[in-house]
Amino acid sequence: MKVKVKVEARGKRPEYMSKGASGFDISANIEEPITLNPGQWALIPTGLRMEVPKGFEVQIRPRSGLASKGITILNSPGTIDSDYRGEIKVILINLSSEPFSVEPGMRIAQGVLCRIYRADFAEENLSPTERGEGGFGSTGVS
Repeated sequence: MKVKVKVEARGKRPEYMSKGASGFDISANIEEPITLNPGQWALIPTGLRMEVPKGFEVQIRPRSGLASKGITILNSPGTIDSDYRGEIKVILINLSSEPFSVEPGMRIAQGVLCRIYRADFAEENLSPTERGEGGFGSTGVS
């Protein structure tokens, strides 16, 4: 499926890193490293804009290699809607106990193109289930 992209100066075009990859990598478009201290977050520009086809979204997700080091995305998954044309930015947070340096050109997130369905909400009585209103651990952990 064709997705139009606009890449700003120093930015990198999104890229699938393997033939079977579901997500494409998104890189930091920064001039100098940004240090995230433990517990600190920053909005990282990517220099990337895209035209997501109608009926789809791009979900912005953490990269497993960074997540294994305690670096993740605050609003995960983030959503890029089909009518958004601004620069994609990623809110990275350092959940580790060590400072982390975001380097220029570093792959910081992955995007996944997903079909979406719009709901037609109807105010009606809900059908009963065995679970009912049980939430937050009501089904157990093992």
